[in-house]
Amino acid sequence: MHLLIAAAGSGRRMGAPINKLLLPVAGRPVLAWTLEAALACSAIHWIGVMGQPEDEPAIQALLRAAAPEGALHWIVGGATRQESVCRGLAALPPEAEAVLIHDGARCLATPQLFSRCAVALEEALKTGAGLIAATPVTDTIKRVDARGRITGTPDRQHLWAAQTPQGFAVRQLRGAHHQALDKGWTVTDDAALYERLELPVQVLEAPASNIKLTTPFDLVLAEAVLNTRAAVSPANPG
Repeated sequence: MHLLIAAAGSGRRMGAPINKLLLPVAGRPVLAWTLEAALACSAIHWIGVMGQPEDEPAIQALLRAAAPEGALHWIVGGATRQESVCRGLAALPPEAEAVLIHDGARCLATPQLFSRCAVALEEALKTGAGLIAATPVTDTIKRVDARGRITGTPDRQHLWAAQTPQGFAVRQLRGAHHQALDKGWTVTDDAALYERLELPVQVLEAPASNIKLTTPFDLVLAEAVLNTRAAVSPANPG
Protein backbone atom coordinates (compact mmCIF):
# COMPACT_ATOMS: atom_id res chain seq x y z
CA MET A 1 0.00 0.00 0.00
CA HIS A 2 1.19 3.51 -0.85
CA LEU A 3 0.52 6.52 1.38
CA LEU A 4 0.49 10.25 0.67
CA ILE A 5 0.59 12.67 3.61
CA ALA A 6 -0.59 16.23 3.01
CA ALA A 7 1.68 18.55 4.97
CA ALA A 8 1.50 21.76 2.92
CA GLY A 9 -0.78 23.68 5.27
CA SER A 10 -0.21 26.83 7.29
CA GLY A 11 -0.62 28.01 10.86
CA ARG A 12 -3.18 30.70 10.06
CA ARG A 13 -6.19 29.33 11.95
CA MET A 14 -3.83 28.05 14.63
CA GLY A 15 -2.57 31.62 15.08
CA ALA A 16 0.99 30.40 14.52
CA PRO A 17 3.68 32.00 12.33
CA ILE A 18 4.75 28.61 10.92
CA ASN A 19 3.19 25.50 9.39
CA LYS A 20 1.09 23.95 12.18
CA LEU A 21 2.61 20.53 11.44
CA LEU A 22 5.91 21.88 12.76
CA LEU A 23 4.41 23.03 16.06
CA PRO A 24 5.30 20.98 19.14
CA VAL A 25 2.78 18.68 20.79
CA ALA A 26 3.76 16.37 23.65
CA GLY A 27 7.40 17.26 23.07
CA ARG A 28 7.60 16.56 19.33
CA PRO A 29 6.42 18.25 16.11
CA VAL A 30 2.89 17.33 15.01
CA LEU A 31 4.18 15.74 11.81
CA ALA A 32 6.60 13.51 13.73
CA TRP A 33 3.67 11.77 15.44
CA THR A 34 1.89 11.27 12.11
CA LEU A 35 4.99 9.77 10.52
CA GLU A 36 5.59 7.45 13.48
CA ALA A 37 2.09 5.96 13.20
CA ALA A 38 2.32 5.53 9.43
CA LEU A 39 5.75 3.90 9.60
CA ALA A 40 4.51 1.46 12.24
CA CYS A 41 1.85 0.12 9.87
CA SER A 42 3.26 -2.97 8.13
CA ALA A 43 0.73 -2.68 5.30
CA ILE A 44 2.32 0.58 4.10
CA HIS A 45 5.45 0.21 1.99
CA TRP A 46 5.93 3.69 0.47
CA ILE A 47 5.23 7.12 1.96
CA GLY A 48 5.30 10.48 0.23
CA VAL A 49 4.95 13.80 2.07
CA MET A 50 3.69 16.91 0.24
CA GLY A 51 4.88 20.21 1.70
CA GLN A 52 5.57 23.82 0.78
CA PRO A 53 9.05 24.72 -0.51
CA GLU A 54 9.72 27.04 2.43
CA ASP A 55 9.12 24.15 4.84
CA GLU A 56 11.33 21.67 3.01
CA PRO A 57 14.42 21.96 5.28
CA ALA A 58 12.37 21.42 8.46
CA ILE A 59 10.24 18.62 7.02
CA GLN A 60 13.21 16.90 5.41
CA ALA A 61 14.90 16.88 8.81
CA LEU A 62 11.84 15.17 10.28
CA LEU A 63 11.82 12.63 7.46
CA ARG A 64 15.48 11.77 8.03
CA ALA A 65 14.93 11.43 11.77
CA ALA A 66 11.86 9.22 11.32
CA ALA A 67 13.29 6.66 8.91
CA PRO A 68 16.41 5.73 6.92
CA GLU A 69 17.11 7.81 3.85
CA GLY A 70 14.93 6.77 0.96
CA ALA A 71 12.10 5.33 3.04
CA LEU A 72 10.19 8.62 3.03
CA HIS A 73 9.80 10.83 -0.05
CA TRP A 74 9.54 14.62 -0.19
CA ILE A 75 7.07 16.04 -2.73
CA VAL A 76 6.57 19.76 -3.40
CA GLY A 77 2.94 20.57 -2.66
CA GLY A 78 0.61 23.08 -4.27
CA ALA A 79 -1.33 26.17 -3.25
CA THR A 80 -4.31 24.06 -2.13
CA ARG A 81 -4.78 20.61 -0.63
CA GLN A 82 -6.38 19.53 -3.91
CA GLU A 83 -3.33 20.62 -5.89
CA SER A 84 -0.98 19.01 -3.38
CA VAL A 85 -2.75 15.65 -3.69
CA CYS A 86 -2.65 15.92 -7.48
CA ARG A 87 1.12 16.45 -7.30
CA GLY A 88 1.44 13.58 -4.86
CA LEU A 89 -0.39 11.25 -7.24
CA ALA A 90 1.97 12.27 -10.04
CA ALA A 91 4.96 11.40 -7.83
CA LEU A 92 3.82 7.87 -6.99
CA PRO A 93 5.99 5.06 -8.38
CA PRO A 94 4.71 3.37 -11.57
CA GLU A 95 3.68 0.19 -9.75
CA ALA A 96 1.30 2.00 -7.38
CA GLU A 97 -2.27 0.74 -7.81
CA ALA A 98 -3.89 1.78 -4.52
CA VAL A 99 -3.19 4.82 -2.36
CA LEU A 100 -4.16 6.08 1.07
CA ILE A 101 -4.20 9.85 1.55
CA HIS A 102 -3.85 11.29 5.03
CA ASP A 103 -3.82 14.80 6.46
CA GLY A 104 -0.60 15.30 8.38
CA ALA A 105 -2.51 17.36 10.94
CA ARG A 106 -4.36 14.21 12.07
CA CYS A 107 -1.45 13.17 14.27
CA LEU A 108 -3.61 10.98 16.54
CA ALA A 109 -4.19 8.39 13.83
CA THR A 110 -2.85 5.03 15.01
CA PRO A 111 -1.01 2.27 13.14
CA GLN A 112 -4.12 0.16 13.67
CA LEU A 113 -6.31 2.71 11.90
CA PHE A 114 -3.90 2.83 8.93
CA SER A 115 -3.94 -0.97 8.82
CA ARG A 116 -7.74 -1.18 8.98
CA CYS A 117 -8.03 1.37 6.16
CA ALA A 118 -5.53 -0.54 4.01
CA VAL A 119 -7.44 -3.81 4.44
CA ALA A 120 -10.84 -2.18 3.90
CA LEU A 121 -9.58 -0.39 0.80
CA GLU A 122 -8.50 -3.66 -0.79
CA GLU A 123 -12.07 -4.92 -0.32
CA ALA A 124 -13.64 -1.68 -1.55
CA LEU A 125 -11.56 -1.70 -4.72
CA LYS A 126 -13.11 -5.04 -5.70
CA THR A 127 -16.38 -3.16 -6.28
CA GLY A 128 -14.79 -0.03 -7.71
CA ALA A 129 -15.35 2.00 -4.54
CA GLY A 130 -13.18 4.39 -2.64
CA LEU A 131 -12.91 4.45 1.14
CA ILE A 132 -12.83 7.05 3.89
CA ALA A 133 -12.34 6.90 7.63
CA ALA A 134 -15.20 8.71 9.35
CA THR A 135 -17.07 8.90 12.62
CA PRO A 136 -20.81 9.19 13.25
CA VAL A 137 -21.95 12.69 14.17
CA THR A 138 -23.11 12.90 17.79
CA ASP A 139 -24.03 16.60 17.94
CA THR A 140 -27.35 17.95 16.70
CA ILE A 141 -26.62 19.72 13.42
CA LYS A 142 -28.49 22.84 12.25
CA ARG A 143 -28.78 24.30 8.78
CA VAL A 144 -28.39 28.07 8.95
CA ASP A 145 -29.08 30.69 6.26
CA ALA A 146 -27.09 33.81 5.41
CA ARG A 147 -28.94 35.76 8.12
CA GLY A 148 -27.86 33.29 10.79
CA ARG A 149 -31.29 31.76 11.17
CA ILE A 150 -31.95 28.03 11.46
CA THR A 151 -33.61 26.52 8.41
CA GLY A 152 -33.61 22.86 9.36
CA THR A 153 -32.25 19.99 11.47
CA PRO A 154 -30.97 17.04 9.44
CA ASP A 155 -31.33 13.54 10.85
CA ARG A 156 -27.94 12.87 12.44
CA GLN A 157 -28.25 9.09 12.09
CA HIS A 158 -27.30 9.63 8.43
CA LEU A 159 -24.48 12.11 9.15
CA TRP A 160 -20.81 11.19 9.43
CA ALA A 161 -17.80 13.44 10.00
CA ALA A 162 -15.22 12.72 7.31
CA GLN A 163 -11.66 12.01 8.39
CA THR A 164 -8.54 10.60 6.81
CA PRO A 165 -7.01 8.23 5.75
CA GLN A 166 -9.00 8.11 2.55
CA GLY A 167 -8.19 5.46 -0.04
CA PHE A 168 -8.67 5.03 -3.77
CA ALA A 169 -7.49 3.29 -6.89
CA VAL A 170 -4.59 5.38 -8.17
CA ARG A 171 -5.66 5.42 -11.82
CA GLN A 172 -9.26 6.31 -10.96
CA LEU A 173 -8.29 9.09 -8.55
CA ARG A 174 -5.84 10.57 -11.04
CA GLY A 175 -8.65 10.67 -13.59
CA ALA A 176 -10.94 12.36 -11.08
CA HIS A 177 -8.33 15.04 -10.39
CA HIS A 178 -7.78 15.65 -14.08
CA GLN A 179 -11.53 16.13 -14.57
CA ALA A 180 -11.63 18.51 -11.62
CA LEU A 181 -8.84 20.56 -13.18
CA ASP A 182 -10.55 20.66 -16.57
CA LYS A 183 -13.94 21.63 -15.10
CA GLY A 184 -12.68 24.00 -12.42
CA TRP A 185 -14.03 21.98 -9.50
CA THR A 186 -12.80 22.86 -6.02
CA VAL A 187 -13.20 20.29 -3.26
CA THR A 188 -11.96 19.90 0.30
CA ASP A 189 -11.26 16.16 0.16
CA ASP A 190 -10.84 13.43 -2.43
CA ALA A 191 -14.09 11.70 -1.56
CA ALA A 192 -15.90 14.81 -2.79
CA LEU A 193 -14.41 14.24 -6.24
CA TYR A 194 -15.86 10.73 -6.27
CA GLU A 195 -19.22 12.18 -5.24
CA ARG A 196 -19.11 14.65 -8.14
CA LEU A 197 -18.47 11.76 -10.51
CA GLU A 198 -21.12 9.57 -8.83
CA LEU A 199 -18.53 6.97 -7.89
CA PRO A 200 -19.13 4.91 -4.72
CA VAL A 201 -17.24 5.59 -1.50
CA GLN A 202 -17.36 3.24 1.47
CA VAL A 203 -17.23 4.55 5.05
CA LEU A 204 -15.04 2.88 7.68
CA GLU A 205 -15.87 3.88 11.25
CA ALA A 206 -12.86 5.42 12.97
CA PRO A 207 -12.27 6.75 16.48
CA ALA A 208 -13.57 10.22 17.29
CA SER A 209 -10.06 10.92 18.65
CA ASN A 210 -8.72 11.06 15.09
CA ILE A 211 -9.15 14.83 15.04
CA LYS A 212 -7.55 17.30 12.65
CA LEU A 213 -5.48 19.86 14.54
CA THR A 214 -6.85 23.25 13.52
CA THR A 215 -7.03 25.48 16.61
CA PRO A 216 -4.84 25.96 19.71
CA PHE A 217 -7.40 23.96 21.72
CA ASP A 218 -6.84 21.00 19.39
CA LEU A 219 -3.17 21.03 20.42
CA VAL A 220 -4.24 20.76 24.06
CA LEU A 221 -6.51 17.81 23.26
CA ALA A 222 -3.83 16.08 21.20
CA GLU A 223 -1.23 16.47 23.93
CA ALA A 224 -3.61 14.97 26.49
CA VAL A 225 -4.34 11.97 24.25
CA LEU A 226 -0.67 11.37 23.43
CA ASN A 227 0.39 11.64 27.07
CA THR A 228 -2.35 9.19 28.07
CA ARG A 229 -1.24 6.72 25.42
CA ALA A 230 2.36 6.97 26.60
CA ALA A 231 1.30 6.37 30.19
CA VAL A 232 -0.51 3.12 29.37
CA SER A 233 1.91 1.75 26.77
CA PRO A 234 3.96 -1.40 27.55
CA ALA A 235 7.09 0.72 27.61
CA ASN A 236 5.57 2.72 30.45
CA PRO A 237 3.76 0.16 32.62
CA GLY A 238 3.42 2.53 35.54
